Amino acid sequence: MAEKKAQLTIGDTTHELPVYSGSLGPDVVDVRDLTNQGLFTFDPGFVSTAACESKITFIDGSKGVLLHRGYPIEQLAEQSDYLEVCYLLMYGDLPSVEQKAKFIATIKNHTMVHEQLRNFFNGFRRDAHPMAIMCGVVGALSAFYHDSLDISNEQHREIAAFRLISKMPTLAAMVYKYSIGQPFMYPRNDFSYGENFLHMMFGTPCEESKVNPVLAKAMDRIFLLHADHEQNASTSTVRLAGSSGANPFACIASGIAALWGPAHGGANEAVLNMLEEIGDEKYIDKFIARAKDKDDPFRLMGFGHRVYKNFDPRAKVMKQSCDEVLEELGLENDPLLKIAKRLEKIALEDEYFVKRKLYPNVDFYSGIILKAIGIPTEMFTVIFATGRTPGWIAHWHEMISGPYRIGRPRQLYTGSEKRDFVPLEKRK
Repeated sequence: MAEKKAQLTIGDTTHELPVYSGSLGPDVVDVRDLTNQGLFTFDPGFVSTAACESKITFIDGSKGVLLHRGYPIEQLAEQSDYLEVCYLLMYGDLPSVEQKAKFIATIKNHTMVHEQLRNFFNGFRRDAHPMAIMCGVVGALSAFYHDSLDISNEQHREIAAFRLISKMPTLAAMVYKYSIGQPFMYPRNDFSYGENFLHMMFGTPCEESKVNPVLAKAMDRIFLLHADHEQNASTSTVRLAGSSGANPFACIASGIAALWGPAHGGANEAVLNMLEEIGDEKYIDKFIARAKDKDDPFRLMGFGHRVYKNFDPRAKVMKQSCDEVLEELGLENDPLLKIAKRLEKIALEDEYFVKRKLYPNVDFYSGIILKAIGIPTEMFTVIFATGRTPGWIAHWHEMISGPYRIGRPRQLYTGSEKRDFVPLEKRK
């Protein structure tokens, strides 16, 4: 029960509303009863609305805090790995040695996709955007794995989760291979998650895959740092789709569709496009001046964050991986990457950016890493979707596991009032 009450006065009527406190974060005012009194709240973008109760992830943007099940993202990125974080998001606690070994073995057991799914790719043009293909093939998984679609069955939900986490990198790599006309590479269960993805992306049947451990570690960290980010656009889309009782594969496909938008998942792709637009170090000062001009539409991509009004906690760890990858590959003199490093230095030292807390964010560093590894920019959002899958699944599972209602947002209607139909011959 709520211990506090809020009062809302409209005209001569005062409404008493319960106020709930979470373990962290601001209090929430329960407005559900207003509907029975003929009132809706108006909150475009849901920026002031808590649409659910969750125990998975907490963000305090003003302090630069990101917690998964209470664990700071910096500690997880430094001391854990992606599959362990997947387990944490799904089950609520870090695994024991035995639990982790069993979980990894289960994920590896599901990495292959149905052979008939290979034929599904032939229906797409070779130059189709990778996210268009991912939306299609992930949604189609429900046609191949319909033995675990009973969402009221906890075991079915768990099997679907295993399949999605394990098959997403396989599908992502297949999308890339299809676009360049190379044969699909089967997953190798002797590789780690990051190693396996790079093997399927860049390996060929002609020779044995040799994956650079520095790149594999960076890939694992990119997946880990994108694993979940609370109630964002794509996660809320997954929850909304799931509230209708849709199968998990369809729900994750809806999340991929939402992530595709440039305002959400396309940010690291936008970073590379910006670097290419700048083109040369000698033009940096000109573009910095444009970024400071409020009347100029140009914006520095990869700096600042809508949620974090401080340093993005994920960026601190991603910067470390970025430096390691560039040193390992000897790319310090790559023209685009030299522009990126100069922009980073300016953003961390220039008073204009420091004062406005426009620090480099996770998208800035992940975009540089992916470019250095050799992954094309149109694949960046596909990799984001692969990393975000366990977060989507955890939120979907959390909602389905407890009492829930189908999502039904309301509206402020400003259209025509009721009017009578006029036959065509009588219209003026």
